[in-house]
Amino acid sequence: MLLIHRSILKELTSSLLLSILFLNFTLMMEKLLRLSRVLSGVGTSVADIAKIILYLQPQILILTIPMAMLLSVLLTYGRMNTDNEMIVLRGSGMSFRGISTPVVYLGIACFVLSLAMSFYFSPKGSVLLRGKVSEILTTRAPMTIEEGIFNTAFKDIIILVKEKPAPDRLSGIFIVDERKKEEHKVIVAKEGRIVPEQESLAFSLSSGHIYITKKDIFTDISFGKYHFKLNPSVESAEKKNSELTPMELLVASKKFPEKRVQFFLEFYRRLSMPAICLIIILLGPSLSLMAGKSGRLGGLTVGLSVFAVYYTLLLYGENLARSGQIPHLAGAWMAFAVLGLFSLLIFERVNKK
Repeated sequence: MLLIHRSILKELTSSLLLSILFLNFTLMMEKLLRLSRVLSGVGTSVADIAKIILYLQPQILILTIPMAMLLSVLLTYGRMNTDNEMIVLRGSGMSFRGISTPVVYLGIACFVLSLAMSFYFSPKGSVLLRGKVSEILTTRAPMTIEEGIFNTAFKDIIILVKEKPAPDRLSGIFIVDERKKEEHKVIVAKEGRIVPEQESLAFSLSSGHIYITKKDIFTDISFGKYHFKLNPSVESAEKKNSELTPMELLVASKKFPEKRVQFFLEFYRRLSMPAICLIIILLGPSLSLMAGKSGRLGGLTVGLSVFAVYYTLLLYGENLARSGQIPHLAGAWMAFAVLGLFSLLIFERVNKK
């Protein structure tokens, strides 16, 4: 590797790390705010928050690695263009392809890292995140049940108790269960006891009634003892597509034909997101020269604009595939093909100058 290539690669790497930190912090705030609405009042510890942040990283890095790579290339080559270093290098006989060589090394490294996040670490992190949040709610949510206050710590469930004689004992219990959208339950019990279970929480209720409404049917059931089980979680108990590995997605597409398109779209996204790093090898240096001497702010604006357009096309293509207007393969790769063709055209245009 030439000395100039090592120098450029060093600057690219430092810009990449700073860009990842900035973008990760920005995107992580949105996810933490969403989780805080679920965990508010439960009393999470610093260690719990640290684990949640760690489990969120793979999901966020799938998005931020390509974005950070493009920003680092735009900032580095934009700085070189502003300082007339690009003119000196091209004047010394180095071609634009030669000047862009460090981006190839960076792009391959980012592609491999992003692929590892997409195929392995992200599904594993999603499973660990769900388990951690469920554990926090299971072990600490009972402490949030207070006398005379509506408790909404559990998804689609509202709990109100008149008295709480002991930490695990309740009296005058009123529960609204809306987990089944087509069947709503209202449970009233004279007293009850909180019973922690392995991955869930349950109430052992006594002397009460269950009122069930389903369409135009109303049912009243009285009971002496009733075991009411909860599944505290951020999402439904069903495993999400983001928690499945690529092989599990392919298996699920055969097992559930009615959801075949959804599984294939998720599988293709796992491939296309890391592959953007390979497109940026052509796109980044070209855009930095076309942006002229607009400085760091100009590079940031161009980079974010490119990804805004790309994600818009990606969502549009996936929606067309879900509605059946185009094949799922075309919908999943439409944005990638458009960005790849655009990158190739402007790279050749800049290279011929």
